[in-house]
Amino acid sequence: MPTRRLPRTAAFWSVAVLLVLMLAASGVPSPLYRVYQEQFGFSSGVLTTIFGIYSFALLLSLLVVGGLSDHVGRRPVLVVAFVLEAGAMLLFLFADGVGWLLAARVVQGLATGGLTSTLGATLLDLQRREHPLGAFINSASPGLGLSLGAAGAGLLVQFVPSPTDWVFGVLTAVFLMAAVGTYLLPESSPRLPGALVSLRPRVHVPPLHRRAFLVALPCLVATWALGGLYASLGPSLVAQVFGIDNHLVGGLLILALNGTGIVGSLALRTSRPERALLVGALIFTVGVSGTLAALFTTSAALLFVAAVVTGFGFGAAFLGAVATITRGVAPGHRAGLLAAVFVVGYLAFSLPAIAAGAAVGAIGLTRTTEIYGAAVVALALLAVAALLRARRTAAGPTAPERASEPVAA
Repeated sequence: MPTRRLPRTAAFWSVAVLLVLMLAASGVPSPLYRVYQEQFGFSSGVLTTIFGIYSFALLLSLLVVGGLSDHVGRRPVLVVAFVLEAGAMLLFLFADGVGWLLAARVVQGLATGGLTSTLGATLLDLQRREHPLGAFINSASPGLGLSLGAAGAGLLVQFVPSPTDWVFGVLTAVFLMAAVGTYLLPESSPRLPGALVSLRPRVHVPPLHRRAFLVALPCLVATWALGGLYASLGPSLVAQVFGIDNHLVGGLLILALNGTGIVGSLALRTSRPERALLVGALIFTVGVSGTLAALFTTSAALLFVAAVVTGFGFGAAFLGAVATITRGVAPGHRAGLLAAVFVVGYLAFSLPAIAAGAAVGAIGLTRTTEIYGAAVVALALLAVAALLRARRTAAGPTAPERASEPVAA
């Protein structure tokens, strides 16, 4: 008897929930880093190494299997990746030293890389032509997922005994159920030849999308780099620079950045892609400048206000970037193109944060954050300049005759 599949609309929203859930799990360890640091006694450099190794594993996964579902179908990749994600949660559950944490983050990164591109491509496959929401959900889900994961873990750390047992025990069961539930999804992608060739590590951007990719590149780097700083050293910044030794507050700072990213995506959802990208980059620049002012005045209130403004800009800019880059992409290239977007994002998310963690020991957390923030502002302004230049030349994906398309198309 054939297996019954979910209807298209129900499948679309099920995939959206799974994407948010997976990204929430990737944000859970952030408020727990300080707990593990106190428990196992490692330095800020080791902390950001644990943080960064996850991103490197994720990048490897994106480079190798990011486009695999374009060739073998979405469901097989999702099943394997969800089982790997459950294995990572088990490693966290039984962790008793730095080695276990490193192993857990490697396995989680491998799983997340496969899930990010495949779930994102499935959303583009299943979205309704008359009301497309794939680009919006792909851009809003990182902020929503990371916010839920960080805030939820922060609450448990502050108020629940043995929080790691609760968090990772429940998530293990959830991801095993997700692996089984994946069989209810309809297969949404044509299976193109070349599965083995697709496993060769590479970043592939189809020629028609390369100009848009280059225009959006500085903004992708700037926004994700700041996200990496908050995720790795944000709670430590709250405790050491602003004197608030509360795990929940550290999680709330990450929530302030990532949570308002959803608002930014919603606010600009019906705008033209290039307009969303430009407005988001400008607001992001204002927010990061506010963060630098908060460091100068040691004002925790200003720090949180700046995080909210920055998050809004992040959400709007990332929505504009995803919509600009993926507009009109053919079904057989969706997973590969999204993989390329997230390769850039996670490189920016990890490498600068690792460098910042190493710099903390030499020049201190405050000075490191100031330099980091100034570099991010410069990148965002470079993105603004690239967008304005693209508007003036009116060529490629930014041509006026194509700019009238809605941001979610």
